Formats: sequence, C-alpha cells, structure tokens
Amino acid sequence: MAEDVDRVYGGRSMTDRRADRRRRFLQAGIEVIGDKGYAATSVADICSAAGLARSQFYSEFANRETLLVAVYDLVQDDALAAVVAALADATDRTRRALVVAAMTALIESLGRDPRRARISYLEMVGVSDDVEQHRSRRRATWAEFIEATLRAEIGADFVPPGGHRLAATAFLGALTELVSDWSRTPPPRPPVDGIVQTMIAVLGAFVPDLDR
Repeated sequence: MAEDVDRVYGGRSMTDRRADRRRRFLQAGIEVIGDKGYAATSVADICSAAGLARSQFYSEFANRETLLVAVYDLVQDDALAAVVAALADATDRTRRALVVAAMTALIESLGRDPRRARISYLEMVGVSDDVEQHRSRRRATWAEFIEATLRAEIGADFVPPGGHRLAATAFLGALTELVSDWSRTPPPRPPVDGIVQTMIAVLGAFVPDLDR
C-alpha cells in the first residue's frame, strides 16, 4: 500500500531499501553477465552474487531479460553522463580537444571494466525483438546527442555529408567495433589514445575544420 512505501525499518525507509536492493541486483548483473554471458546466467546466479533472495529478484524484475535491459541502461547512462561531464569540464574548447575529452571519457566509462563493453556490444545482441528495439532506441538517443552537440559547437545550420542520421550511424558503428575489439583484447590492452585518434579520423570525415 502507498502508506507503507516510506515505513522505516532499522532506521531505513522502504524506498531506500528497495533502491539499495535494485542497485545490488544491477551490480550483480554487470559482474555475472559480464563474466559468464547472458545465455549462461541464471536468476540463481544473480541472486547469489547480489546476496539476495529469488523472491526479491522478482519484486524488481519480471525475468532475466528485464534485468539485462536494466543493466544495459545503467552502463549506457553512465557512459553518457561521463561524456557530458567531460565536455562541460573541458578547459580547451577547440573542436579537437573537445572530441578527445568526450571520446576518452566514453571509452574509459565502457572500457575500464571490460564487462560493461561486453554487455553493451555483445550480450545485448540477438536476445529478442524487444531487446533489439530497445537497443535501437538507445542508439537513437546517442545519435540525437551527437547531433545536438555538433550543432551547438559548429552551428545550428551544420549538416554533415549524408545528414546527421547517417553520419551518427557510421560513427557509432565504428566506435562499437573498436571498443568491442579493444575490450576483448587480453591485457595489456593497447592505450585508449589509439582508439581516440582513430575515432577523431572517422569524425573528421563528417566535421569540417576539426582542428579549429
């Protein structure tokens, strides 16, 4: 009942307890799915890693697939937040410097824990039609962010060759393959700077005067 939502137990409200429980399940999802793969992961595996009961899992998620989507969204949200922060904090506002800051933040967010890249680029692929549609919506969100950022930095009238949608699709496709390959490379991995410089070259095909 609604009046029970914020009832306090042991000094913590039910709202806080549920938020903590969900956080533990999501972290367990990153760890287990990122290590074993989605197909090999069971609800029991997730509950064991989270230290929570099966009944608690089903109070948060309908099934494994909804957990996978929630974990994916967490990884994507963290990556987007990292890029936004990097752009806001950049003291060098030249185009190349902004691209370096954004790309470095993105790759470090996804690549500092290879399990995050695996979930984003491997485990979400081919699960179901619903998951594919969700991935498409997230790609659209990134494409909109890229378009808005380019327009803000270059000008509202800027249109890359082929249009924003095709340019973003090409850029995200290249990024996906590079980060996915990098994350699967056994340590020591090549420096992140190599990916950044490659993506600058890709972006240079769409953005004029990148060194301005």
